[in-house]
Amino acid sequence: MFQDRTDAGRQLADALARYDGEDVAVLALPRGGVPVAVEIAARLNAPLDLLLVRKIGVPSQPELAMGAIMDGPEPTIVRNELIIRQAWVSGAEFQTVCNRELGELERRRRAYLADREPVEIGGRTVILVDDGIATGATMRAAVAGSRKRGAKRIVVAVPVAPSNTVERLRREADEVVCLEEPAPFHAIGFHYLDFRQLADGDVTKAIRQFDADRSEDRRPIPTD
Repeated sequence: MFQDRTDAGRQLADALARYDGEDVAVLALPRGGVPVAVEIAARLNAPLDLLLVRKIGVPSQPELAMGAIMDGPEPTIVRNELIIRQAWVSGAEFQTVCNRELGELERRRRAYLADREPVEIGGRTVILVDDGIATGATMRAAVAGSRKRGAKRIVVAVPVAPSNTVERLRREADEVVCLEEPAPFHAIGFHYLDFRQLADGDVTKAIRQFDADRSEDRRPIPTD
């Protein structure tokens, strides 16, 4: 049980301490992954950025992921063919939901980052962070999109996830660091004392505070 996302981030930062001093970039999946990732990036003295990924939900059951999409000049789309077949989703229906989520990704990028320059991940070790994983659809899109952008090594870091999802991600990422793999797995929020919903403003505030703290840390120390 984690106190909150900040507590989970600190525990994950301890588990990732071996990456301190390496050429690492930390990418958070908003909204919930941001306070977790802030703690990791601060501990590793690494740059922090957002990786905007959206679940593509079944039209009649939006919480059930039939895929996921990650933004970029050429968006990365991951399809869950089993769910698509079982839900009898047509190609046109899938594309309609996909287009809607692309619009939401663009809205979030403007809201969260404005003109902030993206962190370059080509040739770097990338740590992908969320506050937990259920089906893994969005994280799989994040892994595939990071590969496309040239990441040298991809580490998935989450506080909690079901063991079968972790095993699947281990086949796609270079490493998965997961602190808890409960069985049976019910919901991510069951593993937090405080799992309040975050708003866009919470994400923006966290990013701005991280940037301000990092600038302060890099300020030259007076010699006189």
